[in-house]
Amino acid sequence: MSGLPVALVVEDSDDQAGLLRRYLERSGCDVVVAASGEKALELLETVSPVLAIVDLILPGISGEEFAEHLRRTHPDCLLAITSVHDATRYPEADAVLPKPFTGAQVAAVAERAIGSP
Repeated sequence: MSGLPVALVVEDSDDQAGLLRRYLERSGCDVVVAASGEKALELLETVSPVLAIVDLILPGISGEEFAEHLRRTHPDCLLAITSVHDATRYPEADAVLPKPFTGAQVAAVAERAIGSP
């Protein structure tokens, strides 16, 4: 890692994960991506993200289950939920990014987590 703030993206779609990576890197983050909740749990053993963007629909444990774990173990990490579901169905989070999200929406969430680049 380069010393930049770390953003964790938990997203099983390569296209969506790549898009989030680009937006977050432009916002000044180092980005780690997990394609499942289980992989994200492993990553939390070695990284301390300031921001986690979590898709609700994941293989294995759900995004909601991972988000609950993240809240317990990394309470200072800003949690953003993304999904194709209606945002009124999202679990409690610091921010929401309903799909399709825009670069400006992701940048605003990143700014909340790390401040302006």
